[in-house]
Amino acid sequence: MAGHGAPIPMTGKSSGPLSGTAHIPGDKSVSHRSLILGALAVGETKITGLLEGQDVLDTGKAMASFGATVTRHGEGAWSVHGVGVGGFAEPEDVIDCGNAGTGVRLIMGAMSTCPITATFTGDASLRSRPMGRITDPLLKFGATPHGRAKGLLPLTMVGAADAMGVRYTSPHPSAQIKSAVLLAGLNARGETVLIEKEKTRDHSERMLRGFGANVETVETSAGFEITVQGQPELQAQTIAVPRDPSSAAFPVCAALIVEGSEILVPNIGLNPTRAGLFTTLVEMGADITFENEREEGGEPVADLRVKASNLVGVEVPPERAPSMIDEYPILSAVASFAKGKTIMRGVKELRVKECDRIDAMARGLEANGVTIEEGEDYLIVYGQDGEVEGGGTCATHLDHRIAMSFLCMGLATKKPVSVDDTGAIATSFPIFTPLMTGLGADIA
Repeated sequence: MAGHGAPIPMTGKSSGPLSGTAHIPGDKSVSHRSLILGALAVGETKITGLLEGQDVLDTGKAMASFGATVTRHGEGAWSVHGVGVGGFAEPEDVIDCGNAGTGVRLIMGAMSTCPITATFTGDASLRSRPMGRITDPLLKFGATPHGRAKGLLPLTMVGAADAMGVRYTSPHPSAQIKSAVLLAGLNARGETVLIEKEKTRDHSERMLRGFGANVETVETSAGFEITVQGQPELQAQTIAVPRDPSSAAFPVCAALIVEGSEILVPNIGLNPTRAGLFTTLVEMGADITFENEREEGGEPVADLRVKASNLVGVEVPPERAPSMIDEYPILSAVASFAKGKTIMRGVKELRVKECDRIDAMARGLEANGVTIEEGEDYLIVYGQDGEVEGGGTCATHLDHRIAMSFLCMGLATKKPVSVDDTGAIATSFPIFTPLMTGLGADIA
């Protein structure tokens, strides 16, 4: 499994102009939820465009362990015969979620109100990441977690036998917390209400409605209040997974900083709770046009045409952070080529991702001659106006986004940029290297 074997170092080197069409894999967030909700539905859910990265494959295996029938029919084409809400069977073995923080947290939520017990583990990165933010609200449903200190994996969750709906205010702007609570609420009696102070990605609410759940969202003085009615009968759906905007970020950003580049990135999901990076890039002066705008499977989609651009530093509004939290690493790399400083505040969630991403990006940028300032909740990158030295080797800490960000950075630096281990890239973007080299990138 990615992250378990010998390190796979790689280097990004100065490239000629990038050109061509970048066909991005399916959205990881939507892929996880398609499998989980398909397993909780009645009937056969058919999925096309599923991301076949290790994270999502591990979620599919987990759904099979809980009794669903999960079948691959061809590239990106899958079906899930669900067991219905409350129908999860007790798994016979430990659920290994690999590197998938989204997968393990959503699955814990979905099983926590079933009268079963399951034990979860993952790779070294996942075992170091906090689960208390998920297990705390699940305790309110009557579930009982047994894990290592600080709620670390491996962790055994004993599901509640007769859960009642809860009202919970999330202390963090996290779609994973929100989704875990809403999924737990499906098999609880009455209403479950999740309140978040800042709006986070809403794939779960959209997809729950698509499967037939009664989900309402209202804005109040306390923030956004999402209510799900418990114990619905979810109906199987046909789902076309949009292309992943978080994966699209890498070829888009690489094209912006490599002189003379022009690429087309079709079918990208532009859910407003996910599209903060593209908004920020346009504010920085990026030449990005959104063509053929449409809606697919309840999600807004467009084709992105991207041309190399002279960028200027900006201050990213902290309230935008939830809509681009996974994209700050690649934004930090791009900001090093801009004119002036780029200020990113409200980003403390980055410290509890696959690794401490603020620290990882700060150290890597410094190793490549870029001046930064960092704090617990901010990162400031002083742009070099297109003249970034490079030449450093960056520690990825088993984090796929750190690895890909620095490889893209190396395509435009004076000297090559190396990363110590790219093994984790397979968890979310398994075709990253061939896709980038197909556009003309020198990554090896």
